[in-house]
Amino acid sequence: MLESNWFTSILGKRLQTFTTFLKQLLITRWRSLLILFTGVYLPLQLFELIAVQALVKKGGFPWDVPILLAIHQTAQPQLDTLAVILTKLGSVWTVAPILTLVGIFLLFRKKWRSLTFLIITGLGNAIINHTAKDLLHRVRPHLWDSLAPEFSYAFPSGHAMSSLTLVAILLVLTWDTSWRWLTLFGGGLFILTIAWTRLYLGVHFPSDIIAGWMFATAWVVAVNLVIKPRFSH
Repeated sequence: MLESNWFTSILGKRLQTFTTFLKQLLITRWRSLLILFTGVYLPLQLFELIAVQALVKKGGFPWDVPILLAIHQTAQPQLDTLAVILTKLGSVWTVAPILTLVGIFLLFRKKWRSLTFLIITGLGNAIINHTAKDLLHRVRPHLWDSLAPEFSYAFPSGHAMSSLTLVAILLVLTWDTSWRWLTLFGGGLFILTIAWTRLYLGVHFPSDIIAGWMFATAWVVAVNLVIKPRFSH
């Protein structure tokens, strides 16, 4: 009986201590937990939902084709040329050199944490995209003859992931500087422009784009939470 009371007393004290610790943790870390939930968990859930449907519906979602056809109806020679040129800005062959230049700049400025963040995020984005394409094997839409045909798998969009990853990296690095808002709005326009070119050229379903955005967002936010880079530090 005494041993039982002793155990109950100790257990009660430990639970009370843990409860106090948990409350303090939630008070001091609520921002990080909120970012983890909204920036990692929710995007991954949406990506999973789209990925599962993509496996079942190889031809896309019910809204994929109507959106593509609506965009295609706006086609004209000037937009054709513009789309072909602009879409190259979202390719890995453009994004990688930009990140390399930023990395060299961070290296000379001795921003080791920021440089590590850039390398892990950039390389991880490429590996994740390549792996996802090989696993899901989703073919590209064939609704019309594209001006810039692609022959690799479609899901998720590499251009969508690369463009968002580039902007997100720059946004994280400039968050504590006066460049934050320019990066946010200019980068947002860049991301949307690249997405438009992929749809205009008919090489991606809209769901490919959304899935690419979701996974890239989750990846960048997750790495940011772990490494916590800041350019101004």
